[in-house]
Amino acid sequence: MASTHDTRRLELVDSLRGFALLGLFLVHCVEKFELYWANPTGGPVFDWVFGIFAGKSYALFALCFGLSFFLIMDGAARRGEDFRGRFVWRLVLLLFIGFVHGLLYRGDILVVLATLGLLMPLFDRVRSNRLLLVLAGLCFLQLPLLFRAIAAANGAPWALQPPLFTLDTTMPALTGGSFMDVVRANLVTGQVSKWSFYAETGRLTQIIGLFLVGLVLGRSRFFRELDRYRRVRRTALVLAIAASLLFWFAGPVLLEKIAGPDAPGRPHLQWALDAWTALSIMTVQVLLFVAIFQTGARPVLAALAAPGRMTLTLYVLQSVIFVPVFYGFGLGLWDKVTLAQCLWIGIVAFGVQIVAAHLWFRAFRYGPLEWAWRAATRMTLNIPFRAPQAVSA
Repeated sequence: MASTHDTRRLELVDSLRGFALLGLFLVHCVEKFELYWANPTGGPVFDWVFGIFAGKSYALFALCFGLSFFLIMDGAARRGEDFRGRFVWRLVLLLFIGFVHGLLYRGDILVVLATLGLLMPLFDRVRSNRLLLVLAGLCFLQLPLLFRAIAAANGAPWALQPPLFTLDTTMPALTGGSFMDVVRANLVTGQVSKWSFYAETGRLTQIIGLFLVGLVLGRSRFFRELDRYRRVRRTALVLAIAASLLFWFAGPVLLEKIAGPDAPGRPHLQWALDAWTALSIMTVQVLLFVAIFQTGARPVLAALAAPGRMTLTLYVLQSVIFVPVFYGFGLGLWDKVTLAQCLWIGIVAFGVQIVAAHLWFRAFRYGPLEWAWRAATRMTLNIPFRAPQAVSA
């Protein structure tokens, strides 16, 4: 069994969250915090990093978000506290943090998680886990994308309109503009592009589905009672691997037969296929992570638990440090470094984050933003910040 922290998190869940943060950061580095798209070049580094992490790491974040919602609500219930109103306020605070972060880096995901997270108190009222899984399955089917693909194939004008995120013209402000140029570009246009991307590619519905799965996993104590679900995990892993191989290899062939490269509904079908592929690969990653975590390699994976406990702080800090590295208002390295160099920057930098997180938690209970978020949620500064051993010392 995984150990329980004083915050009632599981070490396994923290490690999974750290793994998600690692994957997301490597994608951001190789993507040069979105400036890769100013001059996309492709290549094996891009293909491998995006193949392993893109679309999967954010999905794992969403899964952990749903699980964390359960842990928070369950902890409050054990204390005899109705935390629903406080949870909504907690998300409003996260929305504010994400908004400010998004002025620097338009790829911010906090705003999306916070906004969709407002649905969680409603879903929590559904006591049937089976019904929640059915709703999640409907989200994963990507019916809006399939409907729009059919509409586009039949010539519906609304379905043939190009997505807003493909019409963004603010990239020059990011590559060569001042800091205020970046803020102005991200304030409206950047946010519209981001929401358009999440909506048009099916990520919004996928996130909701992952929230629900995370909630069910929490209710069923999936990550606490590992031995109980050993056979279920093995069966699910086989099915997830089969689905991943099917979507990865057979999916493009089938898509080519259904809709050629220039077919009107092709982009929507491609996005649906991408969503199914990412979901199946993410499932494989989670199940393999859990399996390896129960072996002698556990200490290696558990090293990710410390950054996993301060993902909010590190996620924001990554942008604060590396956006100026790549963007025009800072060092402007976006067109001066290779993708391989970007990957190595990400690997080394995340190694530093792991060490820094472990050192931090020797002295403190929470990451700095995590503590501020918790204090603002409770509307009190009377939240212990120093670690017990640090206080006694």
